[in-house]
Amino acid sequence: MQSEKRFEDLGLCARSLDGLRKAGFTRPSPIQAALIPVALAGNDCIGQAQTGTGKTAAFVLPILERIDFDSNQTQVLVLTPTRELSQQVEEEAKRLSVSHEVRTVCLVG
Repeated sequence: MQSEKRFEDLGLCARSLDGLRKAGFTRPSPIQAALIPVALAGNDCIGQAQTGTGKTAAFVLPILERIDFDSNQTQVLVLTPTRELSQQVEEEAKRLSVSHEVRTVCLVG
């Protein structure tokens, strides 16, 4: 069941909304509708949902909102348990950050 909310209702900036449109997102999934506003408020949060429900976007979008674009310092580190998941997270982060001036790198080893 899709959420009744729209991404515009979640408090995301215009650049994030543009990235969502370019990535083909139309409405937030339940995990996105529940987690994004909590994370945007600066609160710690834990979400659990099945594969393919948009969990990566649920945590990447609030990260993009909180990045200081005037800083050249590394600001975010996402740890995953497998190489494959690391690559998937990087690909999704690149898709969603297309309208932001950020650089993503996948490091495995």
